[in-house]
Amino acid sequence: MTESTLAADAGTSRAAETATADAEPATIGHPIRTFIIVGTAMFMAQLDNLVVTSALPSIQKALHAGLSGLQWTISAYTLTFAVFLLTGATLGDRYGRKRLFGIGLTVFTLGSVGSALAPNIGTLIAARALQGLGGAIMVPLTLTLLSAAVRPERRGLAIGGWGALAGVAVALGPVIGGGITEAASWQWIFWVNVPLGIVLLPLSRFWLSESRGPARRLDVPGNVLVSLGLFGVVYGLIRGGQIGWTRPEVLAGFVLGAFLLAGFLAWEARTEQPMLPLGLFRGRQFTLVNLASMLMFFGMFGSVFFLIQLFQDVYGMSPLAAGVHALPWTAIPMVAAPIAGALSDRIGGRVIVGIGLLFQAAGLALIAAVTTTTMPYSDVIPGLVLGGIGNGLFFAPIANLVLGSVRRDQEGLASGVNNAIREFGGVLGVAVMGAIFAARGGYGPTATLSAQQHFVNGVIPAVYTGAVVLLVASATIWALPRRARIPSVS
Repeated sequence: MTESTLAADAGTSRAAETATADAEPATIGHPIRTFIIVGTAMFMAQLDNLVVTSALPSIQKALHAGLSGLQWTISAYTLTFAVFLLTGATLGDRYGRKRLFGIGLTVFTLGSVGSALAPNIGTLIAARALQGLGGAIMVPLTLTLLSAAVRPERRGLAIGGWGALAGVAVALGPVIGGGITEAASWQWIFWVNVPLGIVLLPLSRFWLSESRGPARRLDVPGNVLVSLGLFGVVYGLIRGGQIGWTRPEVLAGFVLGAFLLAGFLAWEARTEQPMLPLGLFRGRQFTLVNLASMLMFFGMFGSVFFLIQLFQDVYGMSPLAAGVHALPWTAIPMVAAPIAGALSDRIGGRVIVGIGLLFQAAGLALIAAVTTTTMPYSDVIPGLVLGGIGNGLFFAPIANLVLGSVRRDQEGLASGVNNAIREFGGVLGVAVMGAIFAARGGYGPTATLSAQQHFVNGVIPAVYTGAVVLLVASATIWALPRRARIPSVS
């Protein structure tokens, strides 16, 4: 959840500078025009991480989707985004960043058209996967193209604006999705991307400057192994919660997925130009920070998936009202993040991130503790506020913790790896917490329970699980060494 991902690279200006230094040639383009193009494209891709959440109840009713269909509607986007994120950057370096940006934008726009026209949940999932592929190609190149178009003395300002747009997309995702769904229909959350894509394509052709980076070989076997392996594991998690954990197709998903992921690690360890240099993980800080990032997205994405539905299906809110009522969680980070960034310079990012994860865990635990079918919204506000503050404390310093664990010339790669791992954490969160939800509750009434009570019975243990996962993430951060030992990576 690119994903990608909640202003994932807002603090990675040093990585952008490194990428720019590698460009051939480092042509300075028109900064305002470039910012308009790449900023709008990045905003669309980041928005589609969460914009769908407010429309899930409408999609469920319109397409007669079950829990697994809704899970795949979210996960198809984030999973393809996570898997192909590093590939997009590699293709841009080799074949031209402007050219690949246009290709990614085209694929994303076509995926949006397919999503809007989807007659059933299977078609919607496939189109969402196409959107994720386009976003994975496009998003990493937005930062590189912007950095290449801005003079070094103004690069920090430009990248700060880029990060702010990403933050706004995340904060307003549920609100925009809810407003569009309520005013028109759920299809229009995808249709709005189409005119923007049609306008941006010719503008990118004439306004962007072409650049390239080191011509790295594309790791096709690695991409195939990790894509199929992750799909197998996620398929097992989603189907297991629906039909049972001992069914042959579920066990086959886990076994085949684990086998392919083991093959991926073995291949990455021996190939000369891996998509995921395993040497990065020799450093204790890099490993622990990425583990904590994955666990954080696990708890956050899984919880958002259910809380927006809780507001609509149990408490009868409209899609727009549900998005607005989620703002304490999604918008507070825009206020808390700058404060956290300033504090981290004084007392260190490790402390700020660790406390932020504790706040998030406390927020989810509080929400789970007060959730009933008759709960007034005022009861959930403290949990949402705690979670929002925790989000802000996490996102501001985490980029510096990642970059501080690698050499300067590895920063761009390290940032991409961290973004991909975080997106996969979101996929796991939706899948695992969905399985817990299905085991303890579900959609619709039963012989003895109302639909609202049945839903709440599943949400409470799922959200408690998210709280526990975030506690583990906090413990992981506190285990970081006070001074990073940077390993050498070939």
